[in-house]
Amino acid sequence: MAVLTLSNAQLAFGHVALLDHAGLALETGERVGLIGRNGTGKSSLLKILAGLEKPDDGQLQIQNGVEVAYVPQEPTFSDDATVFSTVSEGLADVKAARERFEAHADGDDLDALMTLIEARNGWNWEQRVDETLQRLHLDPNLPIAGLSGGTKKRVALARALVASPDVLLLDEPTNHLDLNAITWLEELLVAFQGSIILISHDRAFLDNVCTRIIELDRGQLRPFPGNFTAYETLKAQQLADEAVTNAKADKLLAQEEVWIRKGVEARRTRSVARIKRLEDLRSARQSRRDVVGRAKLEVSQGDRSGKIVAELEEVSKAFGGRTIVKGFTGTILRGDKVGLVGSNGAGKTTLLKMILGELAPDSGTVKQGANLAVAYFDQMRDNLDLNATLADFISPGSEWIEINGSRKHVMGYLQDFLFSPARANSPVRTLSGGERNRLLLARLFAKPSNVLVLDEPTNDLDIDTLDLLEDLLAEYPGTVFLVSHDRRFLDNVVTSTLVSEGDGAWREYEGGVEDWLIQSKRAQALAAGKPGAASIASAAKPAAQADTRTPVAPAKEQAAVPTAAPVVATPKRKLSYKEQRELDELPARIEALETEQAELARQLADPEVYVKEGVNVAAMTARVEAIDEELMHALERWEVLGAR
Repeated sequence: MAVLTLSNAQLAFGHVALLDHAGLALETGERVGLIGRNGTGKSSLLKILAGLEKPDDGQLQIQNGVEVAYVPQEPTFSDDATVFSTVSEGLADVKAARERFEAHADGDDLDALMTLIEARNGWNWEQRVDETLQRLHLDPNLPIAGLSGGTKKRVALARALVASPDVLLLDEPTNHLDLNAITWLEELLVAFQGSIILISHDRAFLDNVCTRIIELDRGQLRPFPGNFTAYETLKAQQLADEAVTNAKADKLLAQEEVWIRKGVEARRTRSVARIKRLEDLRSARQSRRDVVGRAKLEVSQGDRSGKIVAELEEVSKAFGGRTIVKGFTGTILRGDKVGLVGSNGAGKTTLLKMILGELAPDSGTVKQGANLAVAYFDQMRDNLDLNATLADFISPGSEWIEINGSRKHVMGYLQDFLFSPARANSPVRTLSGGERNRLLLARLFAKPSNVLVLDEPTNDLDIDTLDLLEDLLAEYPGTVFLVSHDRRFLDNVVTSTLVSEGDGAWREYEGGVEDWLIQSKRAQALAAGKPGAASIASAAKPAAQADTRTPVAPAKEQAAVPTAAPVVATPKRKLSYKEQRELDELPARIEALETEQAELARQLADPEVYVKEGVNVAAMTARVEAIDEELMHALERWEVLGAR
């Protein structure tokens, strides 16, 4: 049964219709992921569902007694408040009702107040706040002003959950959260007994949490059953079908346009119905909203750096008596794609600055390579001039940009990043969060570099841009340092991962986050002497089957409602840069092994070789057998990588 229904909704800003007669129904217990391009109106839609904004037209219906809680993308708090007082705001009406009842104010209907307090279980609201804070691991006495972005996100969630809502609306809940916090949030949302609509571009998060995906596409809300991986399959087929339908319509329109323009004799006998059909075709083509194109990302490459980018030997660094990096040793080579993973405050930025020579270690040595040209992407967007126009921000004082030896007009360059010429003279402050990130990337990529440092580049970026950015970084010939909590993005880009393991210890793992988790679990099992540790990876639980997690969140008790089993698809991980390079080299390696084996077989078939090369015959025979094993391994590896 639908707890919330939006029908025939219309919303427009300027000439662009964000909602064009759109409809949505949220069923009990559903966990819906709302996705779409930046600027399509996802946050506006969520505010409409929360009752904070009104559509231009349409109707929102919410069942009687259903409580809705909304957590914005950037929650705001009073700086002089504590965590306890802030979370208590989620029960402000209950708190006020109890205070009025206890004060026996004149004119108050005490019976009505008592009914409200009992219905909302308000006699012990302080206990409910304490229980929620314990479950979300929050200290009630901490001042809000000193909290990190990730902790503030927890406080905002606690403020929403303390009221035990029936519907939870979340706008980019994973922003500013580290990997551990994202995993914790997944468990909390899967255990939540109400209905959820969340906006997110974290594909792994959508896979692990959602039972349905809704895409806001050209003003329409298009539902897809299952998680994000299932959506990708269905969406690809839908786009292919739409392209065929549009092509047929365009062909028919072209034929009818030729017919209507024929000579006078043809016009005398033309059919009125056919003319009406032509007018309908013209109208349909004019009103059609085609699929928005993908951004065209290109990095301006600087001169080639030395083979060694940085070499660290027993490096340590501490601040205020706390060790951030302790005894780290490592070498970064040209072309490496390095991910940095750790909880907020673990020291990812500190380690990165020491690698790049921007911060001296307390002990140990750091040697930088030659000819390094570093381009830096800052997650805090400190380099944004909100009053500048888009064109001036990208290319101050010039209408041209030089990318890899060729000149490009700033208007065309902005179009590559999906900014229309009409917006080129608009101030930066008019952009959404995702559009500002895209603009920062446009400026970053215009700077010649051979080392890219990307600090949380995925925040607010839509999924299409993430896919394109992955491909761009994988093909980038220089070195990349990537700080991100987007697991799928890291897995698809990096060749190695530097992981904070606590107390200043950092360790390098080959591959991305998934590889690190498998290797670290295997190492822990081996250290504990557990049998079968080598096969621990195969026994790992698939992320998409996370619905059996232990409940950890408070939720209003509801009667069980039978629902259809969600469509869950297992995500296919893209090849990393290292794996793609391995796949490209395998055919040549296989051919070389086969050639060597054939030559050895030809020599061993000659009787004279046993006379002339008697001493080496055994070695040649052993080499033939070794080639058999190498060929078998190479062919199996080629089949595995090719299938992905």
